[in-house]
Amino acid sequence: MSNNRKYLLRLGISVGDANGISPEIILKSFKDKRMLEICTPVIYASKNILSFYKNLLDLTEFNFTSISSANELIPGKVNVINIVDNFSVQAGVPTKESGSLSVRSLEMVAEDLAAGKLDLMVTAPFSKEAVQKSGFDFPGHTEYLAKMAGIDEALMVLVSPNLRVALVTSHIPIKQVSETLSVDLIYNKILTFNKSLVQDFGIGKPKIAVLGLNPHAGENGKIGEEELEVIIPAIERAKSDGILAFGPFPSDGFFGSSAISKFDGVLAMFHDQGLGPFKALAFDDGVNYTAGLPIVRTSPDHGTAFDISGKNIASPQSMRSAIYAAIDIYNKRKEYKNLTQNPLKKTVIKEGGKKSDA
Repeated sequence: MSNNRKYLLRLGISVGDANGISPEIILKSFKDKRMLEICTPVIYASKNILSFYKNLLDLTEFNFTSISSANELIPGKVNVINIVDNFSVQAGVPTKESGSLSVRSLEMVAEDLAAGKLDLMVTAPFSKEAVQKSGFDFPGHTEYLAKMAGIDEALMVLVSPNLRVALVTSHIPIKQVSETLSVDLIYNKILTFNKSLVQDFGIGKPKIAVLGLNPHAGENGKIGEEELEVIIPAIERAKSDGILAFGPFPSDGFFGSSAISKFDGVLAMFHDQGLGPFKALAFDDGVNYTAGLPIVRTSPDHGTAFDISGKNIASPQSMRSAIYAAIDIYNKRKEYKNLTQNPLKKTVIKEGGKKSDA
């Protein structure tokens, strides 16, 4: 590569469910050739899948280039690695075959990222029903990537330009939330969230709002004791470490009040408590980010939308936002690493005026 050419980050994209809107939003995202000025993408899919949607969407000027491995990435092109020779698209129908393809695509992107062939990954939405039919034994992308990285718990963070919402628990039944919460779990999520806000988003001293679990945040034990028994102790423990964590706040009024603008991040206790308000406020620009991993992974904040698949009405905005966010986070991490890996040495003046580095 010429030293005069700008290095473009190598972006691996898992195709998601080929019968949902995932291929459509991927193609629409890179229809604008300016996207190729900020990254070198490679889609792990199938030539016939992309050709099917290209024709369906009448993207006559859109072209992609087939390569056999991520070692052959061509800057300025939409690269495609063919991971299956024949796939029959059934737009709008989740199948075992589409689930198997989703899993294989995700696995290959993760493997190439771990091998250093890629810099970051964006995962298009897949169907949890379809992937589990194919033997995928994880509730979602977040849990799979945490397992691959050897991490007990990754942190799901929903990101928009003005809002960051993280979850203590994610893909579990609502009846299991209370029994799953513990002081250690909430404390560790606060720590992970704080670290991510610093290194991934460039916020020097983040302020984190922690939501309660019960209505009115329990009203001092009158409507549940989780706040008193696990949430407040976790917050106090985080504060003793110098983290600016506050709460617990009643979740019903928090998102609609001015309080939200006073914090850099919000930690919700369960999936819909955080995602419901987030999507109401920032659905089009929302991005799902997995914090706490050694790699950068983002995804659109919506699902497969089988009901509109193949109808050319799906918006690529969240997919584009996921790509932008992945690149921004990667660069923020690099900047943070550069700032912290070589701190200035302290000079100590000893007796007799002699100097030494501490």
